[in-house]
Amino acid sequence: MIALLTILHVIICLILIAAVLLQSGKAADLAGAFGGGGSATAFGPRGTASIMTKVTTISAILFMVTSIGLWLMSTPQRESRMEGAATSVKPPATQPQEKPSQGTNPPAAPVKK
Repeated sequence: MIALLTILHVIICLILIAAVLLQSGKAADLAGAFGGGGSATAFGPRGTASIMTKVTTISAILFMVTSIGLWLMSTPQRESRMEGAATSVKPPATQPQEKPSQGTNPPAAPVKK
């Protein structure tokens, strides 16, 4: 199942790349590079959607869906990580610590020559 979804994902990816590269820009002339290609609307002139725009939109949606599907299938565990961590944690063992006596000095570290 995951192999079929991976193949479908790659095909959709190639279609999306081709659809984006084959589209022409809204303002492809030199005036569009400096902001002169717009109109009075906020986001520029909107015409009817071409077939390439529709192909791009559909393939982008399918690309996102297959990406999420591959992510869900590649997850090895289906249980909560917080629940597993809470049950496996053991309290540390408490051991009484010995205090050095007041009159003795700790041994000196050996000196290397």
